[in-house]
Amino acid sequence: MIANTSQARLLFCTPKYSLSRGYEIMSDLALRLKQRAKELGFSKIGISHAESGVEAERLRQWLAKGYHADMHWMANPKRQNIKLMMPEVKSVISLAVNYYHPHRHSEDASHGKISRYGWGRDYHKVLGKMLKKLCQWLEGEVKGITTRYFVDTAPIAEKAWAQRAGIGWIGKHSNLITREFGSWVFLGEILTDLELPPDLPHPEQCGRCRLCIDACPTQAITQPFVVDANRCIAYHTIENRADHLPEAIAQKLENWVAGCDICQEVCPYNRRPKTSRIADFAPYPANLNPQLQKLAEITEEEWDRQFQGSALRRIKPYQLRRNAQAILMASSTVAK
Repeated sequence: MIANTSQARLLFCTPKYSLSRGYEIMSDLALRLKQRAKELGFSKIGISHAESGVEAERLRQWLAKGYHADMHWMANPKRQNIKLMMPEVKSVISLAVNYYHPHRHSEDASHGKISRYGWGRDYHKVLGKMLKKLCQWLEGEVKGITTRYFVDTAPIAEKAWAQRAGIGWIGKHSNLITREFGSWVFLGEILTDLELPPDLPHPEQCGRCRLCIDACPTQAITQPFVVDANRCIAYHTIENRADHLPEAIAQKLENWVAGCDICQEVCPYNRRPKTSRIADFAPYPANLNPQLQKLAEITEEEWDRQFQGSALRRIKPYQLRRNAQAILMASSTVAK
């Protein structure tokens, strides 16, 4: 155990420890941190220096084109500068958890489709508990340090940090892809004022593949690595709070009532998925192939029961009714 953060930093500048010895101690701590993360159930972990880079400029370009639709929180300056999140931060610890469970969407036109991320228990709660335990372990190893953890709950460019930490790379569909688990991963971060040895960034490995671009029914992927939320089914079924969906979207939902996995399902790196070890991510029966007609008429009470403890509570009852009704109307029009 290292007594405190000051001692950790002094390892690099006092006669008692050489520079190589200090690096060796921090490297050992990083290895034990990664081992502890795996013991807690994390699938992947990586470390990067807390210095914002090229992702900030890419985000500014994306915002300038209006591709964030009405997700105004994407313009928060903290997303472009990690130091605004935590001024004393020295390292960003990125973590990923595989959430894939081997169930399939129904091909029955009377059933709706829910994105895999929302099948089981709310990932914010599951990962939050895991991250808290990892922070407690690290603070126990090095007294006096500061840690803060996040699970999609703060303006952090988590996919960019995950790529920089070597976990995977941002694919052409804008999701993070890992070689071991494809893109079926949840991400979380720990910010700390402890300076840890960084991992190497992961190279982009999509090559010439454009399956995700060609598969999108609304052409939301305007160019490789760039998604226009204004055309994205996932955005409209989850984040769009309007009473009615745009006609161009409503006609091409392809039975997706909550999110959309089309671009992930066609990805070659998702062809041999590994089943998650996290039982909480196993699907609730009601979230597999729900009846569209039932969703089109769902009440507040029914919604509260069906989506208790679910990340899908972000989608309010009127949105589910709206989405399901749009699909039913589009199918009835085609039938005529």
